[in-house]
Amino acid sequence: METTAAQFQVKLEALRTPGGDIGMGQIFALAKACMDMPPEEIETLLESPVHEVRVGAVSIMDWQARDRKTSVDRRRALFDLYLRRHDRIDTWDLVDRSAIWVVGEWLADKPRDVLYTLTASAAPMERRTAILSTMAFMRRGELDDTYRIAERLLGDDQDLVHKAVGWMLREAGKRDEPRLLAFLDAHAAAMPRVMLRYAIEKLDKGVRDRYLALGRRPGARLQ
Repeated sequence: METTAAQFQVKLEALRTPGGDIGMGQIFALAKACMDMPPEEIETLLESPVHEVRVGAVSIMDWQARDRKTSVDRRRALFDLYLRRHDRIDTWDLVDRSAIWVVGEWLADKPRDVLYTLTASAAPMERRTAILSTMAFMRRGELDDTYRIAERLLGDDQDLVHKAVGWMLREAGKRDEPRLLAFLDAHAAAMPRVMLRYAIEKLDKGVRDRYLALGRRPGARLQ
């Protein structure tokens, strides 16, 4: 029988220590053991005010999306659920746990307009989803969407978006360093400091120092 949301929550609470903690590794393991849960039950978990329960929800979604045996219909249902209930996927760890496989992998062979809609969203975590989802394309050697979305987010005002953009630029640079350098030559002076630091982390020290000298100072604004 498929696991219900209620059954999952009982098992999850049994893991809670007297001090009130549940380890993330324990949640991930429980989610994997309960990855037969149908989307309507996952949505019930997403509606919980308890953060660990929602971590469990997105982890189940992630495990299902990773599983080669998961049907196309289920993958579509997970993608639709993620976008429809993004209001409950509202912290960086929830996004990071599920966006790449649930959203990015679904869009790998499809139009990606929805990512550009998310890029323009007023919700920071929706913008984080947009850039992180491009990791699925990078695994296939496709870097265009990463750079297009990164360019649109250069003026973002949220630190957690800056970090995500820098992280994805760093990953893109591992695959094609000259292209990253060209992007930095064009944009380093306008990039938020933390975004720039993340993007150049794997470059040689002399190259990093050169771009840091160009990077905008805290409080500077794009013209």
